[in-house]
Amino acid sequence: MLKINPIMFSLHFLALFLLFLDHANPQPHDQEQAILLRLKRYWQNPSSLDRWTPSSSSHCTWPGVACANNSITQLLLDNKDISGTIPPFISDLKNLKVLNFSNNSIIGKFPVAVYNFSKLEILDLSQNYFVGSIPDDIDSLSRLSYLNLCANNFTGNIPAAIGRIPELRTLYLHNNLFDGTFPAEIGNLSKLEELYMAHNGFLPSKLPSSFTQLKKLRKLWISEANLIGEIPQMIGEMVALEHLDLSENELTGSIPNGLFMLKNLTVLFLYNNLLSGQIPQVVEALNLIVIDLSWNSLNGTIPVDFGKLDKLSGLSLSFNQLSGEIPESIGRLPALKDFALFSNNLSGPIPPDLGRYSALDGFQVASNRLTGNLPEYLCHGGSLTGVIAFDNKLGGELPKSLENCSSLLIVRISNNAFFGNIPVGLWTALNLQQLMISDNLFTGELPNEVSTSLSRLEISNNKFSGSISIEGNSWRNLVVFNASNNQFTGTIPLELTALPNLTVLLLDKNQLTGALPSDIISWKSLTTLNLSQNQLSGQIPEEIATLPHLLELDLSDNQFSGQIPPQLGLLRLTYLNLSSNHLVGKIPAEYENAAYSSSFLNNPGICASRPSLYLKVCISRTQKSSKTSTQLLALILSVLITAFLLALLFAFIIIRVHWKRNHRSDSEWKFINFHRLNFTQSNILSGLTESNLIGSGGSGKVYRVAANGSSVVAVKRIWNNRPLEKKLEKEFLAEVEILSTIRHLNIVKLLCCIVNDNSKLLVYEYLMLIKQEELATVSAVAGSFGYIAPEYAQTVRVNEKTDVYSFGVVLLELTTGKAANYGDEHTGLAKWALRHMQEGKTIVDALDEEIKEPCYVDEMSNVFLLGVFCTSEVPSARPHMKEVLQILLGRNHPLVYGVKNIGTEYDSTPLLKNSKRERQSESDSTLASDN
Repeated sequence: MLKINPIMFSLHFLALFLLFLDHANPQPHDQEQAILLRLKRYWQNPSSLDRWTPSSSSHCTWPGVACANNSITQLLLDNKDISGTIPPFISDLKNLKVLNFSNNSIIGKFPVAVYNFSKLEILDLSQNYFVGSIPDDIDSLSRLSYLNLCANNFTGNIPAAIGRIPELRTLYLHNNLFDGTFPAEIGNLSKLEELYMAHNGFLPSKLPSSFTQLKKLRKLWISEANLIGEIPQMIGEMVALEHLDLSENELTGSIPNGLFMLKNLTVLFLYNNLLSGQIPQVVEALNLIVIDLSWNSLNGTIPVDFGKLDKLSGLSLSFNQLSGEIPESIGRLPALKDFALFSNNLSGPIPPDLGRYSALDGFQVASNRLTGNLPEYLCHGGSLTGVIAFDNKLGGELPKSLENCSSLLIVRISNNAFFGNIPVGLWTALNLQQLMISDNLFTGELPNEVSTSLSRLEISNNKFSGSISIEGNSWRNLVVFNASNNQFTGTIPLELTALPNLTVLLLDKNQLTGALPSDIISWKSLTTLNLSQNQLSGQIPEEIATLPHLLELDLSDNQFSGQIPPQLGLLRLTYLNLSSNHLVGKIPAEYENAAYSSSFLNNPGICASRPSLYLKVCISRTQKSSKTSTQLLALILSVLITAFLLALLFAFIIIRVHWKRNHRSDSEWKFINFHRLNFTQSNILSGLTESNLIGSGGSGKVYRVAANGSSVVAVKRIWNNRPLEKKLEKEFLAEVEILSTIRHLNIVKLLCCIVNDNSKLLVYEYLMLIKQEELATVSAVAGSFGYIAPEYAQTVRVNEKTDVYSFGVVLLELTTGKAANYGDEHTGLAKWALRHMQEGKTIVDALDEEIKEPCYVDEMSNVFLLGVFCTSEVPSARPHMKEVLQILLGRNHPLVYGVKNIGTEYDSTPLLKNSKRERQSESDSTLASDN
């Protein structure tokens, strides 16, 4: 009998059992592929997932899919143009550890289906359109180490449960619409290294002291988040802190001493708060690279210990109340590039070695009480872009180093006591755009040639002399030329009239002689011309009347003679002064009104057709002395009486019609409210007075109205010259209704609309203006066709991406000269510009011919290209508004058309290529490298 080995029998049995299981159930590998294909169909087969097709190869090789042990562990679907929602069946991918949906167009609430991923460690839902609140049971994701929900539309509170995810190391919640509170329990996340909650509308909240327990936290960014109260004194115990940004809040109190004792701290942003007291004088944070404490109420002196910060590249203490002298040791810092101390009470000399040991970029010390000279070595490093030192008590001659400083863009040193000649090389500095040196004691003559980049030259109230001589075309880009109150002599050269971009020309209070050029070559942009208080003579040229944009004309206190050109009446001047000359004849009829009552004084030969302008009445014919017959007198008298009676009758009719119109106007107003209001139509109408006017434009006026005594509203009144067609009226009301339904952090709420045949009143919440430095976006969708982002029709929601789209349309309007609705009834300017690029046409062909000067073509092309990026049909492809601003300021690196980099808030996302004046500040570079 055959003996059976029990071990071999067991192995055979196990093999048969496993084979049975293999045939009884589909393989997990096949199940995962089926789930992926189902996801693709659910999202309507986006082109980015075209390679997700059944084949002999494993789905682990598909784009965005990563596997371990033949099972999906990572789903990386960022930047895939996915729209719609995340379906519940995605939770069948049981082994996922990484899930990334960043930078798509996904909508809906937080996808709780991810709770089934028990192994999930990384979750990135950033830059989408999620709404609602974060679930209170988010701590179900107990193994998470990275959670990124930034750049969405989440609202409400940040739940306390988020502080119960023990492995969390990175938490990004910035750029949402949170309008509740954030929990102190975040301080329990002992492993947390990065915490971003900036740019949210939280309820006014203090920074919890529990946050100081985050001993491993390296980056804390909570700017523009409605923080109040004081910075916790224990912040000095956050020993790992490298990057701290609490800017643009309402923090009060003093800066904790411990903050400047943190050994690892590199970036400190506390600007735009309400901080007071002295800056801590003991500084041991020797790794600091950037310090910005500007726009506070800090007092006392600048710490001498700042002179120990050998890595410091940026120091901004502007707009405070600092006093005393600038520590001399700061001038010897080897890495210092940006130095901004303007608008304080600083006194004494500027450190003489400033710029000698570092490549200084920005130098801003304006509006202080500084004395002495400008440092000799300011441009020693060859990278100085600006010298901003106006409103001080500085003196002496300008440093010679400025003569060969080709990097200079702007010099503003007005209102000091500088003297001597301007260095020859400064006039012609290659990139110099603005030279503003008014209110000093400079002498010498104007050069024949200046920098071809120069657009603004202000030298008024000095002692310049000699003639004004222009040679070549180096002056061609000049926009403002202010040389008032100097000692210039000679005539006004014809070449000065050949500057096509000149808008303001002020040569008053000099010793100029001779006649004005009879031929004006190209003053097509001129708006202001002041030649008063000179010794100019001859007749006023008729060519002045052909200047299309002239608004202010002052030729007073000269020796002009002859008649005033009648064509001058065609100009729409807001200010005219021809007084104190030798002019004769009748003034143009258009100026015979009270607005010009002082425009013609002290010209004995001038007259007017009526005696209302303090001028004598013109006599058109010699009056003869003769007897008038009684019959003729009677006839004249009867005609006068009849005319008088007819005038009375006509006036009575006009007054009656006007009275009826005014008394029925209220009944003709249509009141459309979109919210519960505490005021009436009458409250608004009665407040539309000139005393409440706060702004006006081409389409109407804006009023600040105290409605019902308590609430203040802004009322925009849009004029109609005639009733709108029924279709246009319907479109207007439809757009207004759209605007009234929008809920967005950066949109002013439309409360109601009041309309009649002649006017339309839009009533908004009244806000304060956004500060100039704030990197904020302001959304609006109701308006002319062409400004609204295409996705709005499907989502009926606005956010930063729709803001960027609208702003991009404005950029395209500026560069092309075309309206937003350019094109047919189904397209607009944005689609036209994109099609122009796709057809391979040059950008130059799309630019506005009226402003396309050769020297500006590069910049215009860059702005046009930025407009195309901003108006991308895919929201995720558009840049952030902060990035747009940095690009327009010239602080981002270039990028080839069609490519977008996505990073953290502090990453630089370049969009332009080969900008002529491209540069990037050290602080931006620091932030980019930090992230």
